Amino acid sequence: MGASGSKARGLWPFASAAGGGGPEAAVAEQALVRPRSRVVPPFVFTRRGSMFYDEDGDLAHEFYEETIVTKNGQKRAKLRRVHKNLIPQGIVKLDPPRIHVDFPVILYEV
Repeated sequence: MGASGSKARGLWPFASAAGGGGPEAAVAEQALVRPRSRVVPPFVFTRRGSMFYDEDGDLAHEFYEETIVTKNGQKRAKLRRVHKNLIPQGIVKLDPPRIHVDFPVILYEV
């Protein structure tokens, strides 16, 4: 319950950032974790965009088109959601950067 992806795989990217008595203490504390050569920053600078572009180049979360429905001789307009020909927004730069969800730190306000 609540396990993140990095913990579930047995790799903890912030093992050296936790402090303590140096890299030997971190290795002794987490003997199953392989030491990593690269340092992972605690910040996230980009994310996947949640919006889409349509054929006209408009950007939105959802697109609808108006359709005319005839029922009992009466014309009625309905909105129908568009699912086809939408292009995902892609990678979005975050300004300011966010703290990574797996970074072991407690934030508090004084």
